[in-house]
Amino acid sequence: MADTEHDAAPTDDPRPDGLRRADSLVIVNTGNGKGKSSSAFGMMVRALARDWNVAVVQFIKSGNWNVGEEKMGRQLGVDWFSFGDGFTWDSNDLSNDRAHAAEGWAKAIELMQAGEHQLVIFDELTYLSSFNWLPIADIVGPIADRPRHVNVIVTGRDAAPELIELADTVTEMTEIKHAYTSGIRAMRGIDY
Repeated sequence: MADTEHDAAPTDDPRPDGLRRADSLVIVNTGNGKGKSSSAFGMMVRALARDWNVAVVQFIKSGNWNVGEEKMGRQLGVDWFSFGDGFTWDSNDLSNDRAHAAEGWAKAIELMQAGEHQLVIFDELTYLSSFNWLPIADIVGPIADRPRHVNVIVTGRDAAPELIELADTVTEMTEIKHAYTSGIRAMRGIDY
């Protein structure tokens, strides 16, 4: 027996009244589920299709990982910077990781302030504050003060309340089920 209440397509326009244009947006993809970076890289492709200049700064992922999104991004003209050494649990020197993070954030600020990119993606930026490598004020201040045409996407778990407050759009990825938790290794072409 069909549930007619849930079978019908919506007929009411879901758009809110009074929509306006924005000069730029801050988008945060957070949560414990997978797909935060993948979503950001999907928006990267969308921006490139609109002839935007795009930059990516990665804070944890190593530049030696040869991930597919970096390979394609570079081929499509994305300015790509990796400042991580990989997973912190594999690190032999967390002070070195902190130094890489600070160097990466300095580059990120430089990219934003230059205003040459309509989109900058800060992949895994949330960890710099959640690991106490940088004060959250040192992160949200420069994002709030960026040139008005620069859109920012931030990814990573445990986004600080201050970053969530600053953002125009926040999506929390929730893991329902993931192959990795059932013992399946990350798959090239799907996970990286």
